[in-house]
Amino acid sequence: MKKSFAWCATHGVEFAFHDYQKQGVERARLVQWCQHLGWKSLVNTRGTTWRKLTAEQQDIVTQSQAVALMLEYPSLIKRPVVETGTQLLVGFDPQLFASFVK
Repeated sequence: MKKSFAWCATHGVEFAFHDYQKQGVERARLVQWCQHLGWKSLVNTRGTTWRKLTAEQQDIVTQSQAVALMLEYPSLIKRPVVETGTQLLVGFDPQLFASFVK
């Protein structure tokens, strides 16, 4: 997140930050993200929250299972999720960010 914030500041990109780990995320928005990107691109399987899950919880095969798990454990959602109005980005990639502000 720090890299994303710094990149936006350096390039004069205004943004509104929503901390879904603390504030949560609406189910409808999470479903939209999954429909747009696919739930596999949103679930952070490399973090400590994922490693703390049981094997049964990690056995996700449907979008509804993924959404339910991300709602229960918001820290499973990869960061950042950037909504540009018409586009949706997941993760920080300076070149990708640059391509969306031009």
